[in-house]
Amino acid sequence: MNKSLLALAILSALAGLAMAKKPNILFIFTDDQRADTIGVLGNPDIKTPNIDKLAERSKVFNNGYCYGAHTGAVCIASRNQVMTGKVWHRWAPKMRCPSSGDTLPKVMKTAGYETFYREKSAWANHPVIGKQFDHYGEVHNVNALMSGRACRPFVDDALKFLKQTRNKDKPFFIYLGVSGPHDPRYAEKHFRDMYDPAKIPLPKNFKPMHHWDIGSMTIRDERLEAWPRGKEATRGHIFDYYALMTAMDYDLGRLLDYLKQSGLEKETIIIYSSDHGLALGSHGLFGKQNIYEVGMKVPFMVAGPGIDAGKTDALVYLHDVFPTVVDFAGGKIADKIDGKSIRPVLEGKSAKVRDVATLAYQDSQRSIRDERWKLMVFPQINRHQLFDLKNDPDEMHDVSAENPERVARMMDLLKAQQQQYGDAQALRVDKPQPADFKTPKVKPYPRARAGGESKKRTLPYTIPQNT
Repeated sequence: MNKSLLALAILSALAGLAMAKKPNILFIFTDDQRADTIGVLGNPDIKTPNIDKLAERSKVFNNGYCYGAHTGAVCIASRNQVMTGKVWHRWAPKMRCPSSGDTLPKVMKTAGYETFYREKSAWANHPVIGKQFDHYGEVHNVNALMSGRACRPFVDDALKFLKQTRNKDKPFFIYLGVSGPHDPRYAEKHFRDMYDPAKIPLPKNFKPMHHWDIGSMTIRDERLEAWPRGKEATRGHIFDYYALMTAMDYDLGRLLDYLKQSGLEKETIIIYSSDHGLALGSHGLFGKQNIYEVGMKVPFMVAGPGIDAGKTDALVYLHDVFPTVVDFAGGKIADKIDGKSIRPVLEGKSAKVRDVATLAYQDSQRSIRDERWKLMVFPQINRHQLFDLKNDPDEMHDVSAENPERVARMMDLLKAQQQQYGDAQALRVDKPQPADFKTPKVKPYPRARAGGESKKRTLPYTIPQNT
């Protein structure tokens, strides 16, 4: 063999070795999951044994956030931020981000990955970007939820891909945007039988009514229960929620077990998170259209080869997923984005990638937090709150009156962050709206009460396109 052919052979072998070293990546993305709904992470009342096992070998971020949304459908804004690494100000007032620039599937394919996508009602979230994956399919959201096993179709499809379809000569990237624990919350009977609704505790920050009108008080999610919120009724919602979480945990466990049994676990980075949180009785609210910790804080953990397991207080956003995944994949993002790779934190090389985190919901709510303090601003009513998250993580005691200088400093910091993110919303208005919330004369939507049996489906679970 001449020198040229030998050199070519060596380069080819090295390229193949480099490809083999690239980790597989699995992104599990739940819907409406509060950060405090994983058993091993501090909730003794919920049963999530499979997610618990994942958490025990993960780097767990105590402070993971959805940045916010410009629409009541927070899930749409959240998922579009994940796909581009950009906050919603970059494309609002349009509902969805442009698909022409760098997107998660396009960059991962360029990095040499085979890409697989399953999303709950993808037509609503990513009608174009979803189809940029090699394997695209959506799951009808309500049908999956009403079946009693919301995660089953997603896991079935992912297992089929892993066992039968994938190109084993390439690393894979799986995006699994599952349906639950979003309502309607049905779970099969044996999952519901694991809980006694009478013994489920209310959130520490439960309130019958919120003290101000924060601009999203009568949106669809808030109408899932009557005003004022009753304790028994709220427990009923949490009961449904926990039972669905346990049903989801069961099916996610099937996927995680296969990765372990097949040996793929050793080669796969797993990112687990949710599109946003949910109030579910906290602060007198029920939805995710708020910037309290319960509304925008999400579970966020990463496990896999090279990951430094343990817990961290580092601030992380969902739009950090894009640059982090691409970092591990060895790809490049040409666009200027807002997200940052958290790989240095995952590998124990850095304690954090940012000093503050801001949240923004429509034109009615803004907040900023650092390691300890959180300022919340409600521009349309000219009100604000300050919380000491170190001593009051449930945001129950507004200490703004005792700390005017800190409020002023954080207000200035928030304005600087707004400028960085292209957020033009003023933090005070000349003609504020009334702050008092008057109970609306509307009936709440009926709570989905499940008898434990699977419900009739009007469409097939999965609507494959190019798989």
